[in-house]
Amino acid sequence: MKQYDFIGIGDIVTDAFIKLKEAEVKDGNDGNKKICMNFGDKIPYEDVFIVPAVGNSSNASVSAARLGLKSAFITNLGKDYQGKECFDVLKKEKVDTKFVKIHKHKKTNYHYVLLFGPERTILIKHEDFPYVFPDIGSPKWLYLSSLGPNSLEFHKEIEKYLDKHPEIKLAFQPGTYQMKFGAKALEGIYKRTNIFTCNKEEAQRVLENDEKDIKKLLLGIHNLGPKIVAITDGKEGAYLYNEGKCYFMPIYPDPKPPINRTGAGDAFSSTFVIAVLLGESPEEALRWGPVNSMSVTQQIGARAGLLSREKLEEILKNAPADYKPKEI
Repeated sequence: MKQYDFIGIGDIVTDAFIKLKEAEVKDGNDGNKKICMNFGDKIPYEDVFIVPAVGNSSNASVSAARLGLKSAFITNLGKDYQGKECFDVLKKEKVDTKFVKIHKHKKTNYHYVLLFGPERTILIKHEDFPYVFPDIGSPKWLYLSSLGPNSLEFHKEIEKYLDKHPEIKLAFQPGTYQMKFGAKALEGIYKRTNIFTCNKEEAQRVLENDEKDIKKLLLGIHNLGPKIVAITDGKEGAYLYNEGKCYFMPIYPDPKPPINRTGAGDAFSSTFVIAVLLGESPEEALRWGPVNSMSVTQQIGARAGLLSREKLEEILKNAPADYKPKEI
């Protein structure tokens, strides 16, 4: 069996980006911002962009391939136009498709992304695929992220495989339903995780609290089992827990205002993990992640801006002198 460096596990999706023209953003009573449009009205939009073969783990697998790793992806596709389009993108990006299953009577996942300014609101639907974990040999790292609502038992299959292969390292970036399952239901996954990544709001969701103190969030996630924890906080930067110490990392300076932030978190998470896989310390990996995030926000879609290793290292070489992690 081929020896892989990096294998992503998760659902793949086509994103339809709809750039809204008329909308408002308001503060809701629950403390969250709301995007508002007239109910029952005809809402003008500026443009639409169709981006196939995205999703947290798909983006991560492409990121790994572009950074020079032997990358593969475990996912499910429908036997339809969108499925063929996604499959062709993976092949073009040099992500091994050996573990991609195509289902004759299923639809490929299709999400709608409402763009308003640089932010996005995503309408999601995961098709009901029968998840089966294949024999993947012994890759260096598995990268587990967003799966559908019927995937709980599949996580137990992943656990069993990892128990048989203690040499495989696991990165976990939880998706919507993995957070809904709760940390208790995925206790084995959390305890087996080498690197855990998410954003601040997701960390609060995982821990089922509204804690604002980032160090408490880092430690709270670490106490669930993950050895290394990285939490992003949008434009405020990123944070790391590693071996009893916590660090802060600012965002990489944008060369121009971001076009769209979809996929910025995936770019950070995957690049951080890949840097560690390549032998960098977690503290140095904390410098890598925001560079790919910055690049992704300069284009529409989560995949277009992902960098090659040569380009990423060139940007790091020319980074501002104060672009480095600080212990907090």
